[in-house]
Amino acid sequence: MDGFYEPLADGGFASTPATAGPWSPEFQHAGPVAGLVGRAFERHEPVPGTRVARMTMEILGPVPVAPLRVAVRTVRPGRRVTLLEAELAHEGRPVVRATAWRTLRAPDGVAPIVRTPPPPPLPAGSGPLEAWAGAHMDGYLSAMEWRLVEGSFSAPGPATTWARSRVPLVAGEDDTPLVRALVLSDSVSGVGSEIDMTAWQVINTDLTVALHRDPAGEWLCLAGSLQVSPGGGALCEGTLADASGDIGRVLQTMFVDALPR
Repeated sequence: MDGFYEPLADGGFASTPATAGPWSPEFQHAGPVAGLVGRAFERHEPVPGTRVARMTMEILGPVPVAPLRVAVRTVRPGRRVTLLEAELAHEGRPVVRATAWRTLRAPDGVAPIVRTPPPPPLPAGSGPLEAWAGAHMDGYLSAMEWRLVEGSFSAPGPATTWARSRVPLVAGEDDTPLVRALVLSDSVSGVGSEIDMTAWQVINTDLTVALHRDPAGEWLCLAGSLQVSPGGGALCEGTLADASGDIGRVLQTMFVDALPR
């Protein structure tokens, strides 16, 4: 496969098998989906010297491994901050809605304030990736290269991993720093899950990625953890970093329920 998506002549995108998530070969992992929406935000009426600082994606339902179209509009134009809105659709049916704040790069002068400790070193090599029983391994999980520092995809508990994509988001294109961060970000609920995936159903309703600077380099470090309360409410939190240090946060609202019989 040459990418997660292939451009179509009508402006849409064909989803390749690499987009398939661990739950089913028929439905996409939200990482490539987020990358595709972020790519659209970056290309919408681009303004030199600006960057997407925060993106929130509402997941309206499972995104099929099928052709998709994305449309973007400006909600609140501004010289320094601009609010954008996007809709991702399959056969005319919205499957994702998203908003993003695009900000202007201000002149340097503010002293950096970063309270997060530096990420652990990138491990020299990677072993075989293990996930929970029944997980679909031939899509997104294999399209990414993982180097776990602590924790595991196959066992509940917080985890930290370095990762990079083996394929570009769109065939024939180079990924932007934002796209690289977004493609990885939804994995926070996988590396940071503290729930037995074989015993419980976990529904991701949204994804928020906030970056105080753009990442540098292919490899990114993602650390995640999950908090669950009685009644099924859950919140997954993560940190994103590159080799130079912290770059931002990932947040997901989740619902935990018994597996359907």
